[in-house]
Amino acid sequence: MDKTEEEAQREAMFVELLAAARDPAVTTEYDVLRLMRRVMTEFGFSHFMIARLPFGEEQRFSERLLLSNWPSELVQRYDKAGVFATSKLVERLRQSKLPTFGASDALLNLAVADAVEDGEGTNLSALTYGVLFSTIDGELFLITLSGDRPEPVEGDAAWLHFILLHLFDRLCRSMENGLSPREKLSTREIECLRWAAAGKSSDEIAVILGISAYTVSSYFKTATRKLDSVNRMQAIARAMRLKLI
Repeated sequence: MDKTEEEAQREAMFVELLAAARDPAVTTEYDVLRLMRRVMTEFGFSHFMIARLPFGEEQRFSERLLLSNWPSELVQRYDKAGVFATSKLVERLRQSKLPTFGASDALLNLAVADAVEDGEGTNLSALTYGVLFSTIDGELFLITLSGDRPEPVEGDAAWLHFILLHLFDRLCRSMENGLSPREKLSTREIECLRWAAAGKSSDEIAVILGISAYTVSSYFKTATRKLDSVNRMQAIARAMRLKLI
């Protein structure tokens, strides 16, 4: 079936957005922020956020928020209400890697947070799209787009997910580029390297830290990669030279 002119124009727009998200020139958080605003607008949304998935109910929303154009009043009320970690959106994304759509007030507990409209009169109390992405180290991030529009059709939703996936990859690269070796390594990775430098085996480290030997090996693999090393011994030597352990 031949595409209509409108369908052809939309597909061309999607292709252009995807190319922009995959552009190696996107190297900073500002670049990602600029593209997120563009994606948001082209898909008919008014607000977006990128946040680390909460791992405890005590964490403040603002501490997990990475990039966003949410009204500052809403962020403050979200913090005060403490409803981010217990929201239906977070609950759904913990159970499935598939994107989710729903009413913003229900997914985000906006009524509980007593959400307010921004200065332009637009609000989040319409549709929210949410998707979960993971870094290569396993850290989970959620991306949401909210606005007064109907749920995207299947084809548009697939394009949106694919574009956001590449944009998230660029965001991860920008965060890594801006980190020192100490900031790149997690606390567990440093602990494993420190005990290995003291002569402990993976099994012994597992007992000391109260984790499995498999998990210890996983920490060594990620630490080795982050330190641009080829094996565990080189990673330990480099960590010692950088005074990380």
